[in-house]
Amino acid sequence: MGLKQDLIDAKVKAARDSGAKIPLDTSNGSFIEREAEYTKDAIVKFLTQAEFRITQLNAPVVVEKLKTPDQIVNIKLETLLGDKAPILSALKKLPIPAISQIVNSLESELEKAITPLLAGGADLVGLDLGKGDSDNERGGLESTGYVFIGEDPDSQEEFDVTDEDGQREFTTVKLIKEDIEELL
Repeated sequence: MGLKQDLIDAKVKAARDSGAKIPLDTSNGSFIEREAEYTKDAIVKFLTQAEFRITQLNAPVVVEKLKTPDQIVNIKLETLLGDKAPILSALKKLPIPAISQIVNSLESELEKAITPLLAGGADLVGLDLGKGDSDNERGGLESTGYVFIGEDPDSQEEFDVTDEDGQREFTTVKLIKEDIEELL
């Protein structure tokens, strides 16, 4: 079959419905065959020039790469004192005259030296992940998400476009009349 033959069949049927009694010539080169050919060409031209709009689309997204800049990290005083804090605390408890005062002074000087490092005192190296595991790309990225046109499905679990039924249900492309006025 095909569009051209459907057009020929429609002409024959219309002629019969309107009372034509003689058989119509539908052979190659006949008026009806030529008209069907030109009509088919006009339809094809129209459809290839028209712009179709996606009016509904729900689709999963695959994130291939994720790269973030280095991040400034704030550090707690206890973290910077680390393993020295218990030592200083133990020294204060020793029964040596003036040791507590010396340790307090040492703690104060350490705190002064460390304080500038507390806010933004370290950098967290940025992430550089990719979905693959090739030599040029760091693997390990697992991500999920979705894109949509139309109604937000709120979750990727609310649609499934892995088969034709889901693609039909969750994807719509339309020819909008206002977009084709100049083609008509």
